[in-house]
Amino acid sequence: MLALRSASRSTASRVGLRLKSTKVAVLGASGGIGQPLALLCKLSENIDEVACYDVAPVLPGVAADLSHCPTGAKITGHLPSSGAWPPTHDKGLEAAVSGADVIVIPAGVPRKPGMTRDDLFNTNAGIVKTLVEGCGKFAPDAVLAIISNPVNSTVPIAAEVLKKLGVYNKNKLCGVTTLDVCRANTFLAANQGKHPKEIVTVIGGHAGITILPLLSQVPGTTLSAADRDALTHRIQFGGDEVVKAKAGGGSATLSMAYAGYLFTEGVIKGLKGESVTQCAYVESSLTEARFFASPCKFGKGGVEEVLPFGELSAYEKGWFDKMLPELKAQIKKGEDFANQ
Repeated sequence: MLALRSASRSTASRVGLRLKSTKVAVLGASGGIGQPLALLCKLSENIDEVACYDVAPVLPGVAADLSHCPTGAKITGHLPSSGAWPPTHDKGLEAAVSGADVIVIPAGVPRKPGMTRDDLFNTNAGIVKTLVEGCGKFAPDAVLAIISNPVNSTVPIAAEVLKKLGVYNKNKLCGVTTLDVCRANTFLAANQGKHPKEIVTVIGGHAGITILPLLSQVPGTTLSAADRDALTHRIQFGGDEVVKAKAGGGSATLSMAYAGYLFTEGVIKGLKGESVTQCAYVESSLTEARFFASPCKFGKGGVEEVLPFGELSAYEKGWFDKMLPELKAQIKKGEDFANQ
């Protein structure tokens, strides 16, 4: 792939073309999700620059460490104040996000045993609000990919912040729910004794019962009622499984970083002209909830179309009806926070 990429650029140079480089900013790049996410972006053939931002003093070291990987992507590290890498006197967040095509935000505190994503609200809501204000000022055209939990509430916060700045574009604000799809694919494949290549559509939100995997729509899959119940519950609460297994050491970081990377790659491919379909938590009119995760077609403008999620089984309709009021309440909580 490196050889192909080099050849492609050489050819472009010979014919006098300039290919636009692709920049991804990772906000919260020294955290448990941020570090492996930044590493995966550094390894990507579709990314030319990875800008790492965090408030933690270790961030310049993370950027220096990543820079030693022999790939084509440039690495920079940025703090809110002095202490960037390479050593410069830049303007922190402004330098990190300026010119970015995609900004991924995993910043925030992780869950601990007994905590729900909603327990993180008071801390992470303020972090997301501050970061999105900077994104709106310095990179209003970038696609924002929100990972910081609770996503059901932090995405509405971001939308309200961007509205106040006059730069809100619903096609360029997404909550990353790819991990729910990864879990659904993995758990279903294990149950069926298959390779996890099936793409399970997962709709709703990104917390507990708001996560609804549409297992009935996967071709060639036959599930007993017991297996269907167990799989649905495990997909909905897969994050708890990791939190408990880490015994106070954090929440899902490696799998979330992988999912965030997959999502970012999909967005970038869309921006470059490919037609990519992947699930995301976005503003849509598909349901009564203002924001809802559904399959989305990505292209040069970000989310070009929110696709219908198809017919639900009676079992899934029951979960849908149970989930919707909770999702709407979590959306309102985010909106109220941003507008207080």
